Amino acid sequence: MLSTSSPRARGPARRALLLGAAAALSGCASAATPPGPAVVPPALHDDAFVMPDGARLPLRAWLPDGKPHAVVLALHGFNDSRDAWEIPGPDFAAAGIAVYAPDQRGFGAAPGRGLWPGVDGLVGDAAAMTALLRQRHPDARLVLMGESMGGAVLMCLATCATPPPVDGYVLVAPAVWGRARMNVFMRSGLWLAATLVPGMEVSRPPPPVRVLASDNRDALIRLSRDPLTIRSTRFDTLRGLVDLMDAALDAAPRFRAPGLFMYGAKDELVPKAATLVTWQALHQEAPTTAPRLGFYPNGWHLLMRDLGRAAPIGDAIAWIGDRSAPLPSGADMAAGSWLAAQA
Repeated sequence: MLSTSSPRARGPARRALLLGAAAALSGCASAATPPGPAVVPPALHDDAFVMPDGARLPLRAWLPDGKPHAVVLALHGFNDSRDAWEIPGPDFAAAGIAVYAPDQRGFGAAPGRGLWPGVDGLVGDAAAMTALLRQRHPDARLVLMGESMGGAVLMCLATCATPPPVDGYVLVAPAVWGRARMNVFMRSGLWLAATLVPGMEVSRPPPPVRVLASDNRDALIRLSRDPLTIRSTRFDTLRGLVDLMDAALDAAPRFRAPGLFMYGAKDELVPKAATLVTWQALHQEAPTTAPRLGFYPNGWHLLMRDLGRAAPIGDAIAWIGDRSAPLPSGADMAAGSWLAAQA
């Protein structure tokens, strides 16, 4: 055993152990897949967006029978895919709104599956897809809608140096649980894991932790069995997600675009405290032009897949049609009451 070896023997043995450890860790090295240099003109095909670096982002589309009066770019959440919108998509199409839902880079069937493309990479892709939709539908109202991680991406896009000229944003339970809202043990644990074993994957929280994203059991089964869903996540990808949530939380005071922020009281993924700080930042910085807020007492994280999804879907459709009108469900009034109760 090493502990009983002579000093002469321990030196080579230690070096061998260090080399072995280095080799093991090198297999778990952090792997990021940011977009490459521009090599092709971006394009929109029936089945995919093509990005400037040639990456194909597969898409699903729900189109109205006639010419749409509005067009939505719909971005899914973390480890989800374009299939995230298959429940609300037909409702939007029936209301005359075209929905284009891509797999974001690193997710679904897009390039770099399971690897983090970087905040700038996700935001850049969203900007490119927005421009392509504007080209295809120059006369329609253009709205960007994001769920969870997708909402965080759009908050960053709306507050970047050159935000795209769009008609509004719908942020469905945006992921704003940044490090500032995490306890020191979570922050330290993530840093340690992402630094030492970035390629190690985790699949689900250990028992007895149980987190539900929706009260719609069928939707959860569909999500879990969908081959496009990512079930195991690298630690460095989790770190990337938290970087994005940090950026989204920081973006809240600078958010100036027309927007509808939606949140469910039963959300078990984005804490109420994080959403509260975000909403308060929106109003403190620009009280007269603050985005519309929708609070759903019976809503979960996947608001547009919940059993009570008719309310948030109907509100989003109505807001896209008339940003000045009250939300049909009264969720804007509920948001005011919830904020007042937190004061």
